[in-house]
Amino acid sequence: MSTIQMSADLMTSRGELRLTRRGRLVIFLVGLVVVLGVGLMLAAGSVATPEPGAAEPTTAVTVGTGETLWDIAAGAAEDGRVQDMIARIKRLNDLDSTMLIAGQELRIPTE
Repeated sequence: MSTIQMSADLMTSRGELRLTRRGRLVIFLVGLVVVLGVGLMLAAGSVATPEPGAAEPTTAVTVGTGETLWDIAAGAAEDGRVQDMIARIKRLNDLDSTMLIAGQELRIPTE
């Protein structure tokens, strides 16, 4: 009778799962598909409404030499809230700062 010796590396305990490289890849891809599916389902809920929004009424103003955004906003703000008008003008014209160039055309909200 012969005795067979097995190394401890080759012996697996009952219930242990050993995955091959392909098995790990499949598990990874299935997990990735699940995560992307959940992400798409959540993103589908944030859809714009089919009704168009009302455009804010504006008028075009050309910046004069030496004119500042504060001057333009002060002339347009009827209630004296110049800071709020500056914020609206910056948002409407996609301005990063209050710096203006002479001859630049701005959209100014009309109240």
